[in-house]
Amino acid sequence: VLENQDLQNSIKPQKVEFHSVNFNTTLHWQPGWAREARDALYFVQYKVYGQSMWQNKDECWGISSRVCDLTHETSDVQEPYYSRVRAALAGVYSKWSLSCRFTPWRETVIGPPMVTVAQSSKSITVKLQAPHSPYKRKRGSKIPMTNYYDLLFQVFIINNLLDEQHRVLVYEGKDKVIKIQDLRPGVSYCIVAKMYMPMLDHNSAYSSRQCTVL
Repeated sequence: VLENQDLQNSIKPQKVEFHSVNFNTTLHWQPGWAREARDALYFVQYKVYGQSMWQNKDECWGISSRVCDLTHETSDVQEPYYSRVRAALAGVYSKWSLSCRFTPWRETVIGPPMVTVAQSSKSITVKLQAPHSPYKRKRGSKIPMTNYYDLLFQVFIINNLLDEQHRVLVYEGKDKVIKIQDLRPGVSYCIVAKMYMPMLDHNSAYSSRQCTVL
């Protein structure tokens, strides 16, 4: 019995954490500290905070992977959730390892916008698209993150003549198309943008650079 108890403890999953970007939400965990824990199988359950019953996540029941997609199960983004994982090896089951409480609306990471640029003689037109959530409208199109938050686009210009690292904020607001005027011909400019959420004072990462020579 003692050996079983040791095995139970040594295969118990560690560091059970939610990771979420634009409401694409996965649960991650580390194997227990025993060397043989690498061969364990895992079982995932989840529930809304306050519910008494845990739900099995069927696709993550007896899996060898250490990641479980809970995007669909956490779609009510204002609700707080918990998840838990246990391991099994050689017929022995560990105790459950519990995640921290996770509220998608508060904790998901907003991704950067999509940026496309078009140039004319002295100006650059920038088209911006907010990131999308994985959740769909009835017609099938994905719901943009701007439906869930009051989000602003922040657009920065980099003049490559001056300094690759120096970004100048040229626009903040909700317009999806903006025009940056009075630029110098023959100069290489790059545009980057990010999403800004005033309410929680969160920024997304920067978009990839879109560069053009006027």
